Formats: sequence, C-alpha cells, structure tokens
Amino acid sequence: MSKHKIIYDTDPGIDDAIAFVFQARHPDIELVGITSVFGNSDIGTTTTNALYLASRFAPHVPVVRGAAAPLRRPAPAPIAHIHGNDALGDIERIGRVERHVDGRDAHRFIIDTVRAHPGEITLLAVGPMTNLALALKDDPHIAGLVREVVVMGGAFGFNGALGNVTPAAEANMHADPDAADIVFGAPWKVSIVGLDVTHETVMTTAFLASLRDRAGDAGRFVWDVSRFYERFHADDGMSRGIYAHDYSAAAFVVARAFYTTRSGPVRVLTEGIAAGLTIQKPSSMLASAPDWDTRPSCDVCIGVDVRAVLDLFAETLIGP
Repeated sequence: MSKHKIIYDTDPGIDDAIAFVFQARHPDIELVGITSVFGNSDIGTTTTNALYLASRFAPHVPVVRGAAAPLRRPAPAPIAHIHGNDALGDIERIGRVERHVDGRDAHRFIIDTVRAHPGEITLLAVGPMTNLALALKDDPHIAGLVREVVVMGGAFGFNGALGNVTPAAEANMHADPDAADIVFGAPWKVSIVGLDVTHETVMTTAFLASLRDRAGDAGRFVWDVSRFYERFHADDGMSRGIYAHDYSAAAFVVARAFYTTRSGPVRVLTEGIAAGLTIQKPSSMLASAPDWDTRPSCDVCIGVDVRAVLDLFAETLIGP
C-alpha cells in the first residue's frame, strides 16, 4: 500500500513537469489525480500539458480541468519567456495523447476524491490555489478529511528570499492571493515550501546531464524540458542550472526530515502593490495579532538539506 495518495494540483509548466516525473516514479507515491489550473499558461495549455504528462508517464491517472482565472481578478498572461510558447519548453513531444479530461470540474473532483478516501489524500498544490479555494467554498467540511495540503509558493525572508514576480510576491501567491489566503486559513494541515528553500535547491547543468545519461526516458525528458528553463535562468543572472521549485514540494511530501520548518499562522496580502506577500506570525511570538491569532498554524520551510533533496530525485529516477 502506498504511503502517499496525492492529487497533484498544477499549472504545467516546466518545473511542474519535472515534479510530475518524480511523483510518477517514486514508489511511495500513488497519484490519484491531476487537476489543472491557470498560471504558467492559460488553462487550455496547462490542461493539454497535464494530459501529455499523464499519457507519457502515468497513463492510469485521471486528468481534470480546473480554474481558468483567479477568484476575483483577470487571468494573468502566459509567461512564455520562462516556460516557452507551449509552457513545456517547446520540446518535441513523444507519442500520441489519447486521453480525455474527466468530466468534472477540478474542485468537484477534489471533493469527491477526498470524501472517497477520508484522511488519506494529500493535496500537492504547485500553482495558484484557486481549485482548492473553490473546493472549500463548495464543501468546507473536506478540510477535516484531507491528510495534508503541501504548497509550493510564498517567500518569508529566509536565505534572502523575496518575491520573484514583484519585490514582495512569489508567482503562485501573486496569481491568486485571495485563494491563497483562504487556503492558509482553513482548518486543515498546511505545509508551505517557498522560495526560502527552493532558491537554495539548484539542479546544476551537470546534475541534469547525469540524469539524461543515466535515467532512461525520464532522465532524457527532464534534460529536454529543462533546456528552455535553464536559458531563462541564465538570462536572469543564474547561470549554474535551474531552481527546483515544484519538485521541492513533492520531495517534502515523502522526505520532510530534509527540511526545517517554522510554525505559525500565515496571511497573504490581497490588495495593493504588495499583493501576494506571505507573512507568518511565528508561534513563538506572544504579542497579540488579531488578523493572525484566530487562524490555524501552518508549517513554513525555512531550511533544507540540499544534497539529500537532490540525491532523492536522482535515486528515484535512476533506481538502485
């Protein structure tokens, strides 16, 4: 029996795809669904990419189309300069996609699956959290039935981490800050893997080349899809590889001992020039803060064993 039943809520996305390959290969992960969301591109493109990834690496896993726009703002423009025109680095795609999306909306799929497996489902959310917020709106009681919510997003100032789309905000938080604030305020277990640790976790060119040469089809895919992403990172001033953003959240699910966390409630600013800013009140802080004090505690990653996290990825793709 698998240790971790995961619904992967994602906006693929190069780093989303890399994280997907890890989940499809890890023996302790059972992917029970992929829910798409806008973010790195429009919802049509991210859903198409989810279907392609599932067809190639996890053909038994259902794909469900999700939210096309944030809760109360326009959908952001695709970020082709980061992920390519097709959001998967404009690679040549192998094989045919003979998959169709599940007929439900993503938030209904989340509700149905959580209720069918109470206490077992981990929601791994690596894009804007609109689908999760909509699920809570339709069925608030699922919060008590979810095993855990693990989020890639936010930045809390550790290791010099600030925003990556504005000086204040990380991309997933900025894309739908209202949804993020709702998710962080719900009564379920939440762990947040943000830029504080993902910017420390770099897959170098040599590391990626080793996977290309040693990890078969999965390794060659990771190499191919990362070429566009690495060029973006180089243009952005980081010439030694790529940040392991979404993979870090997947690694946390199965290897949380590799991370140091700090507990306390988290708020997300939803208005103004700092919209998307994530602020935690540490549990050690005794001063009154009414806007935080009535909300549940979240675990925020503030440190990482980088070597162990990268070794885990390589071992999972290459095998013993």
